[in-house]
Amino acid sequence: MEDHSNAVSRISSQVFSFHQTKTPFRLYHGSTNSTKSRKVDPKRMVDTSALNHVLNINPESKTCLVEPNVPMDQLVDATLPYGLIPPVVMEFPGITVGGGFAGTAGESSGFRYGFFDETVNWIEIVLANGETVTASPRERADLFHGASGTFGTLGVTTLLELRLIPSKRYVELTYHPVSSPQEALHTMHLATQIPSTDYIDGILFSPNRGTIITGRLTDDLAPGTHIQPFHRAQDPWFYLHADRTTTTTEQQQQPVKQATPLRDYLFRYDRGAFWTGRYAFSYFLVPFNRLTRYLLDGFMRTRVMYQALHASGHAGRYLIQDLLLPWERAGEFVEFVGGELGGVWPVWVCPFVVRGELALRPRLRLDGGSEGGKKGEVEEEEEGGGKEGEDGKRMFVNIGVWGPGSTDPGRFVAQNRRLEQKVRELGGIKWLYAQAYYTEDEFREIYDQEWYEGLRTKYHAEHLPTVFDKVKVDLSGMEADKATWSGWLRGVVWNTWPVSGLYGVYKTLAGREYLLAK
Repeated sequence: MEDHSNAVSRISSQVFSFHQTKTPFRLYHGSTNSTKSRKVDPKRMVDTSALNHVLNINPESKTCLVEPNVPMDQLVDATLPYGLIPPVVMEFPGITVGGGFAGTAGESSGFRYGFFDETVNWIEIVLANGETVTASPRERADLFHGASGTFGTLGVTTLLELRLIPSKRYVELTYHPVSSPQEALHTMHLATQIPSTDYIDGILFSPNRGTIITGRLTDDLAPGTHIQPFHRAQDPWFYLHADRTTTTTEQQQQPVKQATPLRDYLFRYDRGAFWTGRYAFSYFLVPFNRLTRYLLDGFMRTRVMYQALHASGHAGRYLIQDLLLPWERAGEFVEFVGGELGGVWPVWVCPFVVRGELALRPRLRLDGGSEGGKKGEVEEEEEGGGKEGEDGKRMFVNIGVWGPGSTDPGRFVAQNRRLEQKVRELGGIKWLYAQAYYTEDEFREIYDQEWYEGLRTKYHAEHLPTVFDKVKVDLSGMEADKATWSGWLRGVVWNTWPVSGLYGVYKTLAGREYLLAK
């Protein structure tokens, strides 16, 4: 704790200096699982990369004290020896505790525990004036809930206390074949009603084929249960295994039970980043088979892939969006993805329970209604959205759309804007870890700016970048760059296959993170 206190003191002094001159600053974490641009002026940066320790684990209270730059795999490896795990563990091992709290994150336990920030008891935060305070649902509750999902725009989170739950050796998985989005939603709904269900998510491979995967924590497996690991180079990528498990024979139209070690389950999508790693094989014209996946395994881990994604600039060529839809409108959105959006398959689906306000307090339409009502009719809205049950909980479906977009820049922007518009029409929102194509007026219409700006004023953060500043796509800057001779030439060279891809590989090799897998 002494080292922690010293690190926080240094951060506080630096933040105070920026506050004195009203200089906006950004944070350097040392790594990222965001797809947003990372251009930062080093003279306007606060380095928090040293805050990467698990400071304490209390088995009696089932809590742990964690610094914000602790990644998920480090956190899990620290808690497992105590027979404990976090209730919500994001699927990529490099996602950090601070990133999950500030950026809104969740996983397949979200139908039971909600989003990651709901597992946080309290935080320590350096305010934008350099003052260090604590916040919780009982102390500075407005700051605690405001810091969640606002991307560090209210201050610098430096410590978090997390709740923990008992762990088990295995996750017993049941793969449920489904033949439509509606059947997928029905299967997930039934699974949420079973008390022994600990995890639920699903993969829709096409409009008429998919699988819903439910998981149960257990130490005891039935005799003969197949145990399938997913962390080794020779193991299958999880999405491929899920596909083959439910389509091997005609007889396998019934649920299939298997098991996997707990840690393998938690990070099952690390290799191949769900299925997006497959696009790298296509880009470099490399056959996509078991041998090539084995040989290139070190490059197909998410830490390495994100580094290559940023270096190559290919984040601007792929649709990388997570959307939260009201349960009753989720099927309609999947149909939109498969039709108007051009058929971006597979699609990830995952149920979430929402208690209270969503991060940034978006205004969602009560009925999830679309455009086309009576002329002049004012659509009724509520903050939080979703269908409310008797206990006040609302169920949503997270839909992951990750695939190639149009190769034409204008068309690519139009695809993203149409996707954002459709989500809005159906009463949903998008997660802002990816870049947003909203105009500022659109953004302010969706999110409660009066509340947000009130918090920034109260906690001395008016000079910090806003959430919109952090997530927006600067289309005017891109066009201005293209208008110059040097910008035009750079664009021609960069867009010539395979220049940008090779540069991403070069930066990955230079960073040597691919060796971590070995």
